[in-house]
Amino acid sequence: MKENQQQQIYRCLSQLLDYPAQNLIEQTRNCVDLFKSDDLQAAQQIESFLNFVETTDLGRLEEIYTGTFDINPACHIYAGHILFGESFKRGRFMAELVEEYQKRNFELGKELADYIPLLLRFLCTLDPEDSVAKDLLNECLIPVFEKMNDNFKDDSTNPYVPVLRTVLVVLQR
Repeated sequence: MKENQQQQIYRCLSQLLDYPAQNLIEQTRNCVDLFKSDDLQAAQQIESFLNFVETTDLGRLEEIYTGTFDINPACHIYAGHILFGESFKRGRFMAELVEEYQKRNFELGKELADYIPLLLRFLCTLDPEDSVAKDLLNECLIPVFEKMNDNFKDDSTNPYVPVLRTVLVVLQR
């Protein structure tokens, strides 16, 4: 199945929010190229992230990622944690996600079901008119990215801020 441009954008953004890998520079360049044909402002935002990625070694990238998404409770990389904290609601949310993944033969891999890059990859596989896609966007991802962005209003120095802002704009379209 050939992905449409929106699916490619979701996949690209999921890669930028995933734990840094050796090919992050290439992934970020691909994302910039994809946005250049669709949204110049988003392309500029991702280019600022690309400048950071190109000038930072992998060890430092990993350190900044961990500080941003793993240690910082205001910007946790798990959607259920942001929406529900450590509660039974998060457990139920994750169980429902696993059920949807299984129904659609979507591979969870080694991540928890509410891992944000995984949710974006799952969104790539869904028809935009599917009720699961609409619920995932409106009840999960948009509120999560609104909270993440709100928590960085005063911290424009974090290199992930342009990515978080771009994701929110893309999801709200």
